[in-house]
Amino acid sequence: MTDDATDIAVALGERSYAIHIEDGSLDRAGALLKPFARRNRFIVVTDAHVAATQSGRLGTALDAAGIASTIEILPAGEATKSWANLERVTDFLLDQGVERNDTVIALGGGVIGDLVGFAASMLKRGCNFVQIPTTLLSQVDSSVGGKTAINSRAGKNLIGAFYQPVHVLIDPTTLDTLSPREVRAGYAEVVKYGLIDDPDFFDWCEANGPALLEGDSSARRFAIARSVAAKARIVAEDERETTGRRALLNLGHTFGHALEAETGFSDRLLHGEAVATGMALAFRFSAAAGLCDAAVAARVTAHLEAAGLPATLAAAHVDASGAALVAHMLHDKKMEGGRLPFLLARGIGQTFLEKQVDLTTVERFLDQERG
Repeated sequence: MTDDATDIAVALGERSYAIHIEDGSLDRAGALLKPFARRNRFIVVTDAHVAATQSGRLGTALDAAGIASTIEILPAGEATKSWANLERVTDFLLDQGVERNDTVIALGGGVIGDLVGFAASMLKRGCNFVQIPTTLLSQVDSSVGGKTAINSRAGKNLIGAFYQPVHVLIDPTTLDTLSPREVRAGYAEVVKYGLIDDPDFFDWCEANGPALLEGDSSARRFAIARSVAAKARIVAEDERETTGRRALLNLGHTFGHALEAETGFSDRLLHGEAVATGMALAFRFSAAAGLCDAAVAARVTAHLEAAGLPATLAAAHVDASGAALVAHMLHDKKMEGGRLPFLLARGIGQTFLEKQVDLTTVERFLDQERG
């Protein structure tokens, strides 16, 4: 372990696990992950983009530790989170003779992590899996906490399970191969943690976000560790969103998922871009409802725009009516008793869950935003 390495625990009793954050850790993955290599082998699932840039590093590291590995390469993109690819992955794992105590490695971004985690939760009623997230979004958010899922015709992440990994290995140097757009999309989830309950971190983002986006390694490590620690704490308090505490992590996602559905879950609008727009909308909706000062909402919008992220419907290239976007929201998995909870805000770092939002009001607000 180097001086720049950080280990963060997700405290869930017998299902607790560690998150290891270290530059270059992918190149030492064999040594770091050897305790999880039952029968001295790993089955790796990745996508075509990550295979071209990172799978060679992982394979070399496993070979150096004397660990055998087999890899399955899926198409890249949100469309991969489908029934067809879930079947493909589970069939591949069964063909490889995976047993319940074996460990599957999910090497990639949130799509691969979600899909492989869900496959692991199902296979022989549950086998082990390790997350090696390779995008900023997956490193600060989706790889931690055990939410696994695929998409369906009705919406995003509607078919899935809570299923925790046995380890998360984060190497920030994998971000060096990402496009600036992908890094910006991941940065939206970094900002989210400041907006939820950490105003000092939002201040840090305003001061250091440009350096992070430009590739400053210390800024990236700090942001990843701060974000992961926040998520680990919230997940330990409310693993399955039963108390409402974990629901705070969905800030921007109710609006954002509707925007993703409207754009066909495609590269027209990346998940992080949709979340950025959704967070800005949530703050402006809160301001319109008199919950927070309009200047607060303007500050959030200004920072997201300064980071090169969309913060309006126009910037997200969405021209749907309020009624059309609300119709997408009706498929949200958080619907309860015909009501859809919204994450709203009284200020920076003062996000709260509101279960009594009138969707007609949301529809009117979105029509106003559409302009």
